[in-house]
Amino acid sequence: MLPAITLHDDRHTPPRGSSFKRLSSVRFENCRLPQNEQRSGLNFQDLMARQGAIDSPPKTPFIMGSECAGDIEQVGEGVENFKVGDRVVALPDHKAWAELVAVPATSVFALPAGMSYLDAAAITMNYTVAYILLFELANLTPGKSLLLHSVGGGVGQAVVQLAKTVKDVTIFGVCSKSKHEALKAAGTIDQLLERGTDYCNEVRKISPEGVDIVLDCLCGEECNKGYALLKPMGKYILYGSSNVVTGETKSFFSAARSWWQVDKVSPIKLFDENKTLSGLNLRHLMYQHGSHAYVRRAVERVFALWNEGKIKPVVDSTWALEDVPEAMQKMHDRKNIGKIVLDPSLEPKPKPATPAKGKAKDKKAANQESQDKKASSVESEDGEKKKEPELTNGTSEDKSDSDSKEKESS
Repeated sequence: MLPAITLHDDRHTPPRGSSFKRLSSVRFENCRLPQNEQRSGLNFQDLMARQGAIDSPPKTPFIMGSECAGDIEQVGEGVENFKVGDRVVALPDHKAWAELVAVPATSVFALPAGMSYLDAAAITMNYTVAYILLFELANLTPGKSLLLHSVGGGVGQAVVQLAKTVKDVTIFGVCSKSKHEALKAAGTIDQLLERGTDYCNEVRKISPEGVDIVLDCLCGEECNKGYALLKPMGKYILYGSSNVVTGETKSFFSAARSWWQVDKVSPIKLFDENKTLSGLNLRHLMYQHGSHAYVRRAVERVFALWNEGKIKPVVDSTWALEDVPEAMQKMHDRKNIGKIVLDPSLEPKPKPATPAKGKAKDKKAANQESQDKKASSVESEDGEKKKEPELTNGTSEDKSDSDSKEKESS
């Protein structure tokens, strides 16, 4: 039996509602990766998939996950560029969080020598997205400035590292106040701004003309703020809509509000103001548009930068497969700094014991009876209360009687 993280009909439950199930078989595709030596990445799109907040979400139950690294156990007919035993990372369209993963060869990438599976799971998706954002869409060059939302997340940290490979780039990073101390210690972000404040005004104080690039993974009203901050010839790039995931369950109101808060920008306005709007959805790029060769080139470039020592993934924490609901909750609460990775070889964290309802009620009643006895002191004939027996040494008859009654009740 093969463990896998599957989502059942619980999209209206909190992240901890995601369930763990054992499968008896796995559908074979071009390549199969065993997970005894494997690591899987947790990405924000997994949270959106859990809520059904993505285009064409798969029907439940389905195996979750969109990133994993391991060695190939078996290859299908016609596959010439991979062989059994190759160390690879894969970006499947779901189905990555299992001990055996079946993926098409077009979504599999060979790892450079020396790269661990942990690094592979922490690098591939986040740094590929960041690389395309900065160097394919934004055309980042020396001396430019950029505003980056969710700078403490996995993609945010990847953007910061890649941007710093270019000289004299100024980074304005927006995130929750709780992450500022840790990010300041890293010393890679020029200006940290607090989410939920008037960060646009803070940017204008430092750079009155605004910024050259805005990278937005939030959507909603942030789109309007970001566009207003652009300099002439500036580029605004949307690569997510995490503002849709405001509650623990899918919310039509959140999605509708996020949509209506975005101003509709006409091409004429872009023409008049010399600005650019663009977007990136890696999942669509691979699985709807079929741009696998384009993505492969970006992945290979990211791996080359890792080989050169110019980037190093920031891993927030690692979790057992069974603990994925808690890992998802941490990301949902925006408490991670860097990447969250799943490790099938880890033992799950012990869960707090919860007594059965009947036993809990009996024990509660016994405790209440004991407290009532202590409260009603035995009075002497003259109306004065006698001193209650000492219970510290466990020798009094009162304690013995109370304990025996409590045990009988429980």
